[in-house]
Amino acid sequence: MDAVRLIVKSRKALAAGVGVPELLTEVWQAQALAQTIGSRLAVTGPPELRGEAQGLAELAGRGCGVLDRPPPATGRPRAAKLTDLGETRPCLTHLGGLLGDVGIALVGIACAADDEATYWSCVEAIDAADEARDRVRDMLRRLAERDAALLEREAG
Repeated sequence: MDAVRLIVKSRKALAAGVGVPELLTEVWQAQALAQTIGSRLAVTGPPELRGEAQGLAELAGRGCGVLDRPPPATGRPRAAKLTDLGETRPCLTHLGGLLGDVGIALVGIACAADDEATYWSCVEAIDAADEARDRVRDMLRRLAERDAALLEREAG
């Protein structure tokens, strides 16, 4: 399945989440997907994005780790279905939206947390999602700069 379709599926699942355990599982799924996309971009993406993509993978991995959620009972994580990144810009644009949704969901969970462990793991996951989203924005900015430079060269 291509990245944009998986991201859209993750956003819908996150929006449909009802209870805290289900929401935390969907947040974990989204972070795992961001980690996978970052890893793939680090290897096969545009050369100017590879360092940022590696950072994205590491940050999203940290987001998964602090949540301490097992993969879904259905077997493989949603990210394992990723077969194609597709066009880089739409992939990153949708991923940035997903990471924003993750942050919002985590804020809600943290505010309603009954125990300190859940609260602090949500705070750490919020930080990881926010930093990952910053990486996505940086990569989109680099793509825009690259495209502008190419247009300038063609015009000049």
